[in-house]
Amino acid sequence: MRCIPMVVRFKLDACGIKLKLAEWSRLNKEERKKLAEMPIEAPEELFAYRSYLKDLVFASTGSQATELVGTNDSWAISTRIPENLIVKLNQLNRSISLEKWKGLTDLERFALIKLAQSSHENKNLPKALKEFEVL
Repeated sequence: MRCIPMVVRFKLDACGIKLKLAEWSRLNKEERKKLAEMPIEAPEELFAYRSYLKDLVFASTGSQATELVGTNDSWAISTRIPENLIVKLNQLNRSISLEKWKGLTDLERFALIKLAQSSHENKNLPKALKEFEVL
């Protein structure tokens, strides 16, 4: 797990903390696993996750965790497919129906949106579409 898994990236966005790859690389296997597995559904779970993460970052780097500014929670809206995803899918000669979009989990919608960002190389977007049975 050299890269930050999508499930952790989802939780980072949800709790409003940016975890840099250098910070992630300083965490041990158990800490990384816990970040991937900790629940965040209830407000108190999200608060506990945020606190745990901030403590981990400080313990491993001696610096405060970076707060996210202007998070994008378009993954939480199941009634509308984000325009950037539609554009990226069109470039790949792919599409997704609104019914399929509604049927995806929050994490799956989050992953597709992240993988469709212009700053991403997009090689994993077709793989995610196949994995989520969108195609």
